[in-house]
Amino acid sequence: MSEFQLDARLARDSDLVTVLGLCQLRILHDSRWPWLMLVPQRAGKTEVFELQPLDQALLTFETNLVAEALKKVTNARKINIGALGNVVSQLHVHVVARNEGDPNWPGPIWGHGSATAYDENAKKAFLKTLSEALSS
Repeated sequence: MSEFQLDARLARDSDLVTVLGLCQLRILHDSRWPWLMLVPQRAGKTEVFELQPLDQALLTFETNLVAEALKKVTNARKINIGALGNVVSQLHVHVVARNEGDPNWPGPIWGHGSATAYDENAKKAFLKTLSEALSS
C-alpha cells in the first residue's frame, strides 16, 4: 500500500490549516471567497466511492463540520461544496462561502478572474475565528 502524498498543485495553491480525523483542512490562496478544501489522507483515491465505507462517512462528517463552521464565521448566504477533480484528480472537496455581490455571483468560482492573495493579518484572524468555530 502506497503512502499518502498531497498533489503538488494542491500544495502550491493552498496552506494547511489543520488535520482532522481523515482529512487535511487547507485554505486556498484566494481571498475573493472564503475557500477551504478537505483532502482525505488516503493514497491513490480519486473518487468518494473508492473510499472505505467508514472513510466515506468520516468525509461526510468532516465536510459538514467545516461547512457549518464556515457558514457561522462568514454569515454566507450559501455554502458551495464540490469534488470536481477534472484538473487535479486526487480526491479533494472544496467548501466555499458565497454571498450576493461576491466576484462572479451567482456563477461558479472556477475560471473567474485571477486569485487575490490574502493579507496575512486578515488570513490569521479568519483562521483563528474558524478554528474556534470548529472546536465549539
